Amino acid sequence: MTTNRKVLMLAGDGIGPEVMHEAARMIEWMNDYRGAAFEIQEGLCGGAAYDAHGTSLTDETLADAMAADAVLFGSVGGPKWDDVPRDERPEAGLLRLRKEMDLFANLRPATVFDALAEASTLKADVVSGLDLMIVRELTAGVYFGTPRGTDRLPDGTRRGFDTEVYTEPEIERVARVAFELARKRANKVHSVEKANVMESGVFWREIVTALHKAEYSDVELHHMYADNCAMQLVRQPKQFDVIVTNNLFGDVLSDCAAMLTGSLGMLPSASLGAPGEDGRRKALYEPVHGSAPDIAGQSLANPVAMMLSYSMMLRYSFDMAEEADLVEQAVENVLAGGLRTADIMQEKTAKVSTGVMGDAVLREMGKLDRQGDRRAANI
Repeated sequence: MTTNRKVLMLAGDGIGPEVMHEAARMIEWMNDYRGAAFEIQEGLCGGAAYDAHGTSLTDETLADAMAADAVLFGSVGGPKWDDVPRDERPEAGLLRLRKEMDLFANLRPATVFDALAEASTLKADVVSGLDLMIVRELTAGVYFGTPRGTDRLPDGTRRGFDTEVYTEPEIERVARVAFELARKRANKVHSVEKANVMESGVFWREIVTALHKAEYSDVELHHMYADNCAMQLVRQPKQFDVIVTNNLFGDVLSDCAAMLTGSLGMLPSASLGAPGEDGRRKALYEPVHGSAPDIAGQSLANPVAMMLSYSMMLRYSFDMAEEADLVEQAVENVLAGGLRTADIMQEKTAKVSTGVMGDAVLREMGKLDRQGDRRAANI
């Protein structure tokens, strides 16, 4: 089988292998029924890689990721590796992947399905119909800035420090992604920083404003402080369309936005690089929920975020919008039918396992696919 749809699957740790299994079944379905012809390679990352190789990401796996058209990622980490040296901890493998692949733009949608409006901790009328996108800068800022570390002051006091640093091109390229996305959505961007107290925030606002004036004046632009944005997300989240922000604030705000949807288990993400000469971007797709070691191996994990991450892969890496819509509609229909994993349980719904939720979504995809064939035949 010849194909240019090469996908590297890195299941990782905790519940990663369980939810990745459901994504693998979905890929197999796409190959069998939609002729997608995905070529799958598997590898290790995180704690699983450390246990096998003494490092959280081998050079060979990194090379495989660089050669793939897309990477589908599960989760990393857990208390088992708490005493591993910092540079080899499970999370270091994921950070290295992001950095070496130059995945600078992290897209985290927060969408509330109608069936889950009551599952949010906020009132249903506040979140019903919510559809926002957070664009987080992913390869710079305080997580990568230097100097960083700990030292001892002359008086003997110990001190810990990190550095928040951004260059003009780093800000421009992630802001450009946000503006381009907004043009395909509601045409509104909120740029979020702390210009009131941070020099890097002043600089961020200056660069975003200049780019907006030069290239994107047709897009509505608002500036907002990060603390106010956090408050507004739980007060009036539907005021937002696209939020663009730095690495640290994006990490915090996207987890906050995730809970608007009812559960971290519902939130997918895409991490994108710059377009290459062939127009394709390096890309990594992963659920936001993390490794959840407390429920690993119990078939309690919600696979929906992993499935929706696969849907984002179809949309952004392979231009398969119709197939992406099929996955998303199937998920929505199953939720509307009352099936729930434990994290999104409501009254008068049925609690199911990871695998049963996967079964239900695959069955619904089959129903929708056959309906589509019948509609096409009648045109």
